[in-house]
Order: sequence, then C-alpha cells, then structure tokens
Amino acid sequence: MKILRIRADGRGESHFDTQEIALTLQEFAPPAAALYVAQERHASGYQLIRLPAGWVGAPHPAPYRQMLFCLAGSFNVSSSAGETRTVSAGDAFLIEDTSGKGHSTLVTSSVPVDAVLVRVD
Repeated sequence: MKILRIRADGRGESHFDTQEIALTLQEFAPPAAALYVAQERHASGYQLIRLPAGWVGAPHPAPYRQMLFCLAGSFNVSSSAGETRTVSAGDAFLIEDTSGKGHSTLVTSSVPVDAVLVRVD
C-alpha cells in the first residue's frame, strides 16, 4: 500500500515522497478469512478535525509526527520547497515535517475536510 509522506530535510525544507507499507496475508480475526495486514505501529492518541471549505493554514511544521486519514473533502498541501499535493477522501498522509519551515494547507473542496489525525510514536 502506498501513502503520501511529507518530511523535513537537514536544511529545514519540507519535501514529499511516497512510502510503501508492506502488507502480508494472515489470519487476523479467525474464523474470518485471511486478509492483508501491515505491521503494527504504535500510536498514542487521535483527534478528529474539521477544516471548513476555503480554510487556509499558514506555513507551519507539524506539532508532532502524525498519520492523517481524510474522510471527506479535499485539500492541497504545499511543501516549503514549492511542491503541492492533493489529499482527498480515502487518502492516508504521513506528516513528519515536525521541524523546519513546514507546510501550508488550502481546503479546495466545497465541503469541509473531515479527517482523523493519529499521533504516531
């Protein structure tokens, strides 16, 4: 499974890439049929957020390492290096630019963005 990731380099510039998450077929919840599962990752909490239509977030680093799961709406996120990506309902986005110049956000959908932020340890 591929997910979008943003991270800061040694100069404080944020950059995008994709990260491949390996899935293996296993008995996850017997007696249900086997399914594809990723390695367990540790998390310490989650928050639900809503960004109103038209919302603009000024450049900022993430307050902590987090995985965002977009449930509704869509937004553009721009790195400090000038790249822009779109995140839409159904997308997972690993946010690791916790230092440096960070990223900016613009809600592009006509509906609010609803998302779950999971703090990743």
